Amino acid sequence: MTVVTVSPKFQVVIPKVIREALGIKSGARLHAIQYRGRVELVQVKSPQEARGFLRGIDTTVPRDPDRT
Repeated sequence: MTVVTVSPKFQVVIPKVIREALGIKSGARLHAIQYRGRVELVQVKSPQEARGFLRGIDTTVPRDPDRT
């Protein structure tokens, strides 16, 4: 686990290993989301970049009889 420190200006540095693994570049925009007592940073993607991200998802989920 990597530990980061919050600066007096409430800034944190994303470690290089994580930036490289996720392809985060300088100037990238991130959503900061508070979720279950933690902060999650999620990259903002344009519709063109997000196209096809659900390809291959399993759509065989049980459905209610009135939803077919």
